[in-house]
Order: sequence, then C-alpha cells, then structure tokens
Amino acid sequence: MANSDLNWIANFIWGIADDVLRDVYVRGKYRDVILPMTVIRRLDAILEPTKQSVLKMKENLDAAKIANQHAALNQASGQAFYNTSKFTLRDLKSRARQQQLKADFEAYLDGFSPNVQEILDKFKFRNQIQTLVDADILGGIIEKFLDSSINLSPKPIYDGNGQEKLPALDNHAMGTIFEELIRRFNEENNEEAGEHFTPRDVVKLMADLILLPIADQIESGTYLVYDGACGTGGMLTIAQERLQELAQEHDKEVSIHLYGQETVPETYAITKADLLLQGEGGEAENVIYGSTLSQDGFRARRFDFMLSNPPYGKSWKTDLERMGGKDGISDPRFIITHADDSEFNLLPRSSDGQLLFLVNKLSKMKEDTPLGSRIAEVHNGSSLFTGDAGQGESNIRRWILENDWLEAIIALPLNMFYNTGIATYIWVLSNRKPTHRRGKVQLIDATKWFQPLRKNLGKKNCELSPENIRRILDTFLNFEENEQSKIFPNEAFGYWKITVERPLRLKVELTKERLTHFRMACTDASEAPLAAFLEQVTDEIGTGPHNDFNLFSEKFEALADARDFKLSAKRRKLIQSALAVKDESAQPVIKKLHKPGKAQPDPLHGRYQITLQGKEHVVEYEPDTDLRDTEQVPLLEEGGIQAFVRREVLPHVPDAWVDANATKIGYEISFTRYFYKPQPLRTLEEIRADIEAIERETEGLLDQVLLAMRAAQ
Repeated sequence: MANSDLNWIANFIWGIADDVLRDVYVRGKYRDVILPMTVIRRLDAILEPTKQSVLKMKENLDAAKIANQHAALNQASGQAFYNTSKFTLRDLKSRARQQQLKADFEAYLDGFSPNVQEILDKFKFRNQIQTLVDADILGGIIEKFLDSSINLSPKPIYDGNGQEKLPALDNHAMGTIFEELIRRFNEENNEEAGEHFTPRDVVKLMADLILLPIADQIESGTYLVYDGACGTGGMLTIAQERLQELAQEHDKEVSIHLYGQETVPETYAITKADLLLQGEGGEAENVIYGSTLSQDGFRARRFDFMLSNPPYGKSWKTDLERMGGKDGISDPRFIITHADDSEFNLLPRSSDGQLLFLVNKLSKMKEDTPLGSRIAEVHNGSSLFTGDAGQGESNIRRWILENDWLEAIIALPLNMFYNTGIATYIWVLSNRKPTHRRGKVQLIDATKWFQPLRKNLGKKNCELSPENIRRILDTFLNFEENEQSKIFPNEAFGYWKITVERPLRLKVELTKERLTHFRMACTDASEAPLAAFLEQVTDEIGTGPHNDFNLFSEKFEALADARDFKLSAKRRKLIQSALAVKDESAQPVIKKLHKPGKAQPDPLHGRYQITLQGKEHVVEYEPDTDLRDTEQVPLLEEGGIQAFVRREVLPHVPDAWVDANATKIGYEISFTRYFYKPQPLRTLEEIRADIEAIERETEGLLDQVLLAMRAAQ
C-alpha cells in the first residue's frame, strides 16, 4: 500500500477524535479511546468471515461440556484469537438505546479470547465505556470505524462490478498506521525526545546490518530474535521478514521466534495485537510486559539476533531503586568481572539508561553457535563519549571494545526520527567478528545520505531511500577507508586518565601574628595546650621563616619528646593545616621516608632519592591537592605514560609525578574528531575585496550625515 494511502487512513482515524471526542475528552486523552478502538476494529475485520464458524464451534464444545476450548476456537476462527459473543461491530451499529448498546458492547468485548483480553486490559479501555455512553458517543465512534471509505481489513474490498474499491491493509501497513497515530499523540502531549518510534527505513537498515554479513552462513534451523525495548514490535517483524527472505534465497528452511519486552502499556498491547493479527499466537506470548532493566523477562534466554531503539536521555532511577540502589545492585548483567576486577561496574548515570539496554543484549549473546549473536542498536551521541574514565558509560565502552565486540558505528542523518531531531547512531556488534574485522572498529559518516520528505512527519524531515540504504550497506560490507569510512584499532578509542601531582611546599613563621592566628584556630579544648606549648618553645626553634617543614617538624617533635608533650596525629595535622602556609620556594613536605635499599627511586611516580644526615634515602612527597591535575594519555601513545609525561608535563612542571594508584582506563568515540572538516580560511585577496566594497558603499555617507545635522540645527 502506498504511503499516501496510509497517511489518508491515519488522517481519517485522527479525524474521528476531533469529530466525536471533542468536548468530551481533552486532546491529550484522545488516545485512550482511539488506539484501542483501532485495534478492536482491526481484530473485528479479520474475524468477520469466520464469525459463524466460531459460534457453531462454541455451541458444539459447550454441548459436549469440553472445558479447554481455546485451540478448537482458534482453529474455527483461522487465527490465533477469536470472539465468541454473538455480535460483530456491524451488529452493534444499529443499537439506538445507549444502555442497551453499552451492555451489548461489553458482551462483545467479553467474548474475545484471553490473549485479546490482556490487550484490552493494558489499554484500560473498559474504563472509558461509561464516559462514552454518558456523552452518547459510543455508537458514533463505532459507526466512524465502520465507515465504508476506509478498510482496516487484510482483504481488499470490491465494488458491485468486482473491481477493487479499497486495497487490503497488511500487518506492516497496519503497524505503520499505529506508529503514526502514536507519534501524533506523543507530539500532541509534548512527549520527551526519547519517546519516539523508529522509522521503517532505519529498521530495514538495522536488519540488513546484522543479517547480510552472515547471509551465506544461515543454515536450516531455529533462530531467536529479540528486542528489549520493542515498542509496537516493528523491529521484530521486519527482522523476521528479512531473515526469512535471506534464508529462502539460500535454499534454507528456518523457524523464527520473536521475543520482546515493553514497559509502556499501550505499545505493549499493540505489539501483542500485531503478532496475533499475523497469526502468531505463540509469538505473542513471548512479548513480556515490564521494564527490561529491573524486570528482565528472559534471564535464561540467549538470542541469535537482537536489535533495539531504547529510550535515551531518560531516567532509570526507579529501576535502579528496584534493583537495590547504586550500592546494593548485584544484577550479574551490570556488575561483572572484567580486567581483573570482580565488581566491574557498568552502571551509567541514573539520568540516562540507554547503554544498559545494550549491556542487557550483550549478556544474552549465544556463545556456543557458529554465528554467535549479532546486535544493532540505536543511540544518541552521549553514548559515544559521556562518562569519565572509571564511570559506568566509559566502562561499558571499555568492556565492549576490550572484548572486541564492536564492528561499526554509523552516524545517521539529522531529523531521521519522528519526535527528535538530535544526532543518532547505529551500533553494530557481534561476538563472532570475521577475521578481517578483528581488533578493529569501522566508523561510517552517513549524515549526508538521505532524501528529503515532501512533508515533515513531526521532526522527521528526511528518509533513507533504497539507494541510501544500499550505499550504507556497501560501505559497511566493503570495509574500506574513504572519506565517509574510517577504520581504527580498538585501542585508538582508549586512554589512560592519569593524575599528575606536585609536592606540597610549606613554610612556617612563628611571629606574633601567626601564633595568634594559630591560637584562634585551636578551638577545641584538647588543642589549646598545643598553642601554649608552641609559644613556649618559639625562642628555641626560632621565629623563622622555616622553609623546610620537615626540619621544623623534626625540631618541634624533639622538643615535645624532651618535655613529655604528646603530639597526636590530630595535633600534627593541625600544625600543618593552621600554622604552616604554602610557599613555592619552600622545600617539599616528605610524606614517607623509605629505609635505605627498601625502595627504588622513580621520579615519574613520586619516589625521589635525597641525602638526609649524610645517608641516601628514597622519599615520597606529600601532594598539594590544589596543584593536582589530570591528563588523558592515548593507549596508543608511543612510549606510554612515561613518554607522555616527559614530553608534555615535566618541561613545564619539573617537580611533577604521576600517582600510579589513581590511573584509570577510559574509552570514548568522537565522530567530530575523525570527520570534522574545517571551513577553509578566506584568502587575503577576498578579505581586501570585501573591505574595498564596503568603503565604496559608505563613501560620502559621513558627509551626508554632517550635512543633515547642520540642516537640522
């Protein structure tokens, strides 16, 4: 069916809301009636041809007192669902009295099979019936959906001459209409950017990205396809269709089972309905309601192919609390063993959980099959670079890249999605990378490969034509470098985040002003004797300035020992923090003194060899937290951290060192860095020409202004 026909049907259904529901519902509540009624009419249209067969079967089963009737009734309806009430929607159309219509309509709904009942429950549609009856519009709604100018049936409608009057509406077309209606309702309600649906052109690209590379390896057998944020189920059904096509092209017979999870009740209901409409009753049971993050519906399942467009920029704080909070979470999907860390944390910020959907998929990869698992997932730009080294987002990227699962990331054109115009990217992953891709990642800039729409669909103003999709796929499959395709080793995206320290340098002056200041700082009763003792020994130590805090401390402690004055750790710390002051010309404060021969000097990591009392010692200095800095050192830096520090740090701050215990590994992927094309600077001739042109335009303008001012006087 052409897009124009689909738009016409969507416009017609949208118009029902304005025609019938206005003044009864606020616009934001139209969806509570329109979406379930669209599903009901679709189910009704499919069941119309076999209605009498179902009623006859029901009568026979009841007469035979058979309790388990589900399979027989499905067989009678020819579908994975049925309705055993005596009504169709056309029967209800003629009811004039509202109360009778209400009773008959409720009986009609009650006649649906249990799998449809769950759909109606998720829509909460029965809650709307009394409102529709009270406003005397239930009959009007039914009549509108039975209008002869639209066909929601999978079979065409013919006129009296046997000519096709209205084309059939297949399940994919019906799904497109659902998505368009939901898009409009979301837009009407100003839904947040992350609440969007994936256009069919993007889904087709994603399906081919995970299927085409292994098309010639598909064998006859069973394959499982999974979407952990399945929305209305479009990705699952398109992937199923594409896998079936490729199998047939290679003379293979495959059985495909679909699995999905969805947390929004109405989209979950639409997915279930869509699978039922395709006759996939068993597949409909594989769609689970609830949050994938905190209520994983497939803990023990592993899947061959996985694809999703998870919500991004959306808080997952509620899920986090359900799982025990940041410190209490123990879900093995998100707290793993990696890089010799048994509690490697894959938890991103609670404000955005999109990468957790990818982690969830990676935990469901098949390890014991020749094809392993292939994944395609849509993300916004933050998944590429958000999160510092050691934080959840960076750890996820590190885990993926160090396991060599990432094949490619493809930058899509802007404004590809209905409810958001932000930059989006498709990640393609596999745990069975082909040999030529191992240890490498391909970045593809497809931002300029699109065709504009004649009319915007929400924020969506462009689409991927078949030629655009083919070009992206060819670029991906060819795995060659060019202007739009860059290939990097995995390590190119990694870096060490090093902490650069500089020594704390303190001087002490025992002037009256400093002693008064110190006495005021000793506010605790246990600290007051310290100030008094310090004043007593000032003459013996000398007023200073003492530019070597180490020697000052040594003298002061010797005097304290001689007078049996206890210097606790708290008192020592107070002297350093309240009496001493920082001074660049002072000697570094020694933090640790190693015994001779017990440690090797290593200036790059803060261990220095000095002479004390005629003996060589290795010391570590106290770092000055105010001078602390961090640097990112690429993992591919020639010579590693030491070479970087010698080249970039020590020439500027010779006393700096790296705290080896604080070094962390991070990963980030910057498309801008690899594909940015700076605008060429204008030549001097062009600039001169512009200046001369401006001078010519303004020539004589000042004289005219002055003349006008004189005339005004």
